[in-house]
Amino acid sequence: MSIDKVRPVQTSVVDEPRESRIRAWSVTLVLVLLNVINWADKAVLGLVAQPLAQELGLTASQIGLVGSGFFLTFAVSGFFAGLLNKWMTLRGLMVLLSLAWAATMLPMVVVASFSVLMVARLALGMAEGPSSALVHTAVYSWHPPQKRGLPGAWIASGASLAKIAVAPALAVVVATWGWRAAFVTLAAVGAAWCGLWLVAWSEGPYIDRRPSRTAAPEKETEPQPTVRWTRIFRTPSFLGGAVAMYSVYALVSTVLTWLPSYFEVGLGYSRLQAGTMFGFPSIVGMVAMIVSTSLSDRLLDRGASSRLLRGALPGTGLLICGLAMVALPFIGTPALAVGVVSVGYGIGAIVIPLFNAAISQICPPRQLAGTLGVFLALMSLGGLVAPYLTGVIVDAASSPAEGYASAFQVFGVTAVVASLIALLTVNPERDARRVLG
Repeated sequence: MSIDKVRPVQTSVVDEPRESRIRAWSVTLVLVLLNVINWADKAVLGLVAQPLAQELGLTASQIGLVGSGFFLTFAVSGFFAGLLNKWMTLRGLMVLLSLAWAATMLPMVVVASFSVLMVARLALGMAEGPSSALVHTAVYSWHPPQKRGLPGAWIASGASLAKIAVAPALAVVVATWGWRAAFVTLAAVGAAWCGLWLVAWSEGPYIDRRPSRTAAPEKETEPQPTVRWTRIFRTPSFLGGAVAMYSVYALVSTVLTWLPSYFEVGLGYSRLQAGTMFGFPSIVGMVAMIVSTSLSDRLLDRGASSRLLRGALPGTGLLICGLAMVALPFIGTPALAVGVVSVGYGIGAIVIPLFNAAISQICPPRQLAGTLGVFLALMSLGGLVAPYLTGVIVDAASSPAEGYASAFQVFGVTAVVASLIALLTVNPERDARRVLG
């Protein structure tokens, strides 16, 4: 199979009509909004962890177990993104998933208990697991491979926007009306998004289109190439990238579940201050992702090396992130600790859009959803361990501040090791030739 067969989907967007680019970014922003809702649903547990623990008498280990339980089903269901993309259209899938997320917010409002909380979060993880791969597939259908870094950064920025804009608003809701109101608010927003999606969505020019069965033979297009799945999954870029993403997501899941508690109980800030500062790392992360992907897309379109821009660049960002987390226990000033967490986490966040774009570069378009589904499911396994492990470390520590700092240090060491692996292995140009050649 010649690699020339897949080059048409990698053409530059320079000659595309302006209306097409406007349409592409309109669809992208609607999906970014969905990702904001997605991450707000994840982040709400961290925002209500302390009032929930006080009302239900929960320990830190139990809160951590709930956080890890979510990521268990999240990881498992993520492997099915490719199958879901075959069985249903993206239009119907997104509506179904968004309504499912909204529904999982309501049981705790009706019956508040540890068991109901656990079941609801398990159900939310099951419904959210395939979403990231499907959102990326939908967005990438409007952007060619060399231009996918920036839209991928905006997708990943859904997490940042949720913490920057939504988390402080939810913190006010919790402080004013109680934690149940936060769950009701998220359910209403998730249901409302469906109407916007049904109006906005249409498939882009880079999506996998299979020939119509009713089309005349002379009008049928050549089927897009496919390869054995193991040919993709065994590439150094896929394996090294998955290790790096695993370490990033361990930190991401810890921040989602525990960062407000760390600011409040560990560093002595008020609950409202902690909820507001929850967005600080995400502000840094959003800026870092947009700047790094804008630069990499521009340079790639001019012929620069994706080995450097989608391998070495994110690997270096992860290394800086890991070193910052390792240093955290040695910092005694609360404001400085907040700054180190924010800057380290933010710089490490560039791994997510750049490695996702790298993986999209090494697989045929027809196998994009399945490849990203497996890649992101492996990534989310980091969230399976990290929240519960953090809770155990905090419960065993002499003080909450020491426990949280020690937990972040553990994930920092993991990130340093993973960054070195990624720097040595991730090379999209080489592996695209191996898979598609």
